[in-house]
Amino acid sequence: MSNSHGAAMTGCAPAGAGGEAAGRRGGYRLVSPKAARAARPSAAADIAMRALVPAAAVAFWWLASRQGWIRPQLLPPPGDVLTAFLTLMQNGMLWDNLSVSLARAGVGFLIGIAIALPLGILAGLYRLGDQLIDPTLQMIRTIPFLAVAPLFVVWLGIGEPHKIALVALACAVPFYLNTQGGVRQADPAILEAAQVFGASRAEVVWRIILPNALPQMLIGLRQSIGLALLALVLAEQTNAPKGIGALALAAQQYFETDILLVCIIVYAVWGLVGDGIVRFLEAVAMPWRRKRREA
Repeated sequence: MSNSHGAAMTGCAPAGAGGEAAGRRGGYRLVSPKAARAARPSAAADIAMRALVPAAAVAFWWLASRQGWIRPQLLPPPGDVLTAFLTLMQNGMLWDNLSVSLARAGVGFLIGIAIALPLGILAGLYRLGDQLIDPTLQMIRTIPFLAVAPLFVVWLGIGEPHKIALVALACAVPFYLNTQGGVRQADPAILEAAQVFGASRAEVVWRIILPNALPQMLIGLRQSIGLALLALVLAEQTNAPKGIGALALAAQQYFETDILLVCIIVYAVWGLVGDGIVRFLEAVAMPWRRKRREA
């Protein structure tokens, strides 16, 4: 391996033969944290890079529509989809349906997380909790939504309760699995040392176990948001008068592909916003990660 390639792998610059000896180790000049931060792309450049692939996809979509490579009946051009979006915004249909979907997803998400959090902590901390809770949750994890949804309709009817219950189930399972796994990752030596120094069980859980499990819990939160959208689509296609899923189903029945694409884009933006919220929570709850990346 050449020196220049090795420097790229180690984050250090090769020192010249006549350079100063200070700041060198093993023939390399160490790059200062300030210089490393200056070399990083700006926030605008980072956003531009993240938007590059979606923008390229939209550009290809526009070109393919303009050149007649795609039939408008199958995939309308971006201009028609934008017109449909503006029409739905102006007549209030988009917000009427989106607000109902947001309420269903929010209530179901909170219920699912409120159930999964204590179950994950108990199953991760105690052997008895693991024996009583984990087998049932593992069985529930393997059951598809399509199999559970008709049973929820029989139990809870075709109103709002069965839709909220389906979203809650979708959110609870991944968050439980990640919470349990994160709690189990706590170093036993650190826990023993904390107890030796007189920390109570509650202090050990609050100050050591939960902060250690937080990265895994945030992963579960991100997964729960994605599965909540999936469950919401299924729930809103079962006798739902309003909701993005109901709007998409009506557009499918009347072959309004432009409105159907608007609904799909709304779901995509919804998921992106949810991921951004999780990233914000990560930056607030774990500032040391951000500082480590900036160092």
